[in-house]
Amino acid sequence: MRPFEYVRVDDTSAAVALVSADPEAQYLAGGTTQLDLMLKDGVLEPERLVDIAHLPLGEINRSEDTLRVGALVTMEELAADPTVGERLPLVREALLAGASPQLRNMATIGGNVLQRTRCRYFRDAAVAACNKRAPGSGCAAVTGAARMHAILGASERCIAVHASDLCVALVAVDAVVHVQGVGGERSVPLTEFYVVPGERPDIENVLEHGELITALEVPLLPMGARSGYLKVRDRASYEFALTSAAAALVIEDGTIVMARLALGGVATIPWRARDAEEVLTGAAASDRTFRAAADAALRDPFTVAGTEFKVELAKRTIVRILRTVSGVLS
Repeated sequence: MRPFEYVRVDDTSAAVALVSADPEAQYLAGGTTQLDLMLKDGVLEPERLVDIAHLPLGEINRSEDTLRVGALVTMEELAADPTVGERLPLVREALLAGASPQLRNMATIGGNVLQRTRCRYFRDAAVAACNKRAPGSGCAAVTGAARMHAILGASERCIAVHASDLCVALVAVDAVVHVQGVGGERSVPLTEFYVVPGERPDIENVLEHGELITALEVPLLPMGARSGYLKVRDRASYEFALTSAAAALVIEDGTIVMARLALGGVATIPWRARDAEEVLTGAAASDRTFRAAADAALRDPFTVAGTEFKVELAKRTIVRILRTVSGVLS
């Protein structure tokens, strides 16, 4: 590892200016996995780390129908917020499923949004073929062991899965990311924040260099909505998802009048299943409807040897969370 400069700042504008002016500078915050990628994996080598842990971005504020969550709020703090437990159960469940208590007390919401993939090929600097690290070099995962990789938003260029549980739930409820750069502030819907690999797997989101996430705006679900998060994994203890699903439904007289569904563990980004939502909306809350929605969500997957099983597993995950949320028994 080459030497780097460590800088601690306590002013948001100063932090943005410092990183924006230096192409080799990066932010350091809990949950970004920045230190793992530098010290353990040797994948990143910034010349300057700007520690933002002391910026005034650690508050949770509620308006009538929205939570504004500062980027430095920890996962544990957000999970403990009473409004989250009352109006956003899917978010709370995703937070609690996402990490051990020790990590939840350190990892921040902004850091979770920006965490990098856990793809073993990306994180092994000895693997030459990784389009995320070296654009144009290929994707070793396509022909290698790929059990934990993506089948949606994927291609022969990259099948690295997005690791976050929280972001699956946030995508489902239309969260908005607030960003500050040298040119001012802007807001980006989380559904538009991430970029599928395409021609440039190394570009993962719409942030410009130096832009800093300052807060997330999380709309509250309507009163009477039912929601939840289901994570399927190899073990019940701290583990990444093979498949996961966040769902929210409003049901009136047996008919689904509002449906939100997002998937994790199967896509290169937190995946909003809009085709499935269309199937659900206006339909009866029934097992038949749920299975049709699952089929719609998993149309045209990109699979390789080792990931084919995820298609059926993801469908079953969707059906199960919809049954749980709706109260419909199989």
